[in-house]
Amino acid sequence: MPIKPVLKMGDPRLLEVARKVQEFGTPELEALIVDMHDTMEALDGAGLAAPQIGVGLQVVIFGVKRNPRYPGAEEVPYTVLLNPVITLLSDDMEQGWEGCLSVPGMRGMVPRFRRLRYRGSDQYGKPIERSVEGFHARVVQHECDHLEGILYPMRIPDFRSFGFTDVLFPDHPPMDE
Repeated sequence: MPIKPVLKMGDPRLLEVARKVQEFGTPELEALIVDMHDTMEALDGAGLAAPQIGVGLQVVIFGVKRNPRYPGAEEVPYTVLLNPVITLLSDDMEQGWEGCLSVPGMRGMVPRFRRLRYRGSDQYGKPIERSVEGFHARVVQHECDHLEGILYPMRIPDFRSFGFTDVLFPDHPPMDE
């Protein structure tokens, strides 16, 4: 399938709330997930939400093995998650650097909840429920924010820790977002 263009911050479609998926296992849904997967892989993303490619449905994919954009990150299993619901398991938060394919060339320090449970279904309607923490929890929160029309810069409390990747990290090669 073709690599889809990723919408960039400023496109009003990224600010819309996504609709719940009503039908599972359809050829259209399968094609969307293949397009999302191919796009995320081609851009070395840790995750991608359907709204980022202009589709206003509650579909996110994520997964990290070895990723040049996140060299120190723990592994996150590849997951297709539809109609997600997040439940916090504690009030503990941690700061961490985030980037986004929709905010290319930039990074910001974002507070996120450290532990959570997410549930939803896969593309066939099979239930998914996991309790996670750390980087896995951060990725899930980031991707699910896209379904609510929230981009990570909206969560940055101190803009002194937001900027261009090559300026913030001059000793590292610039990372594609």
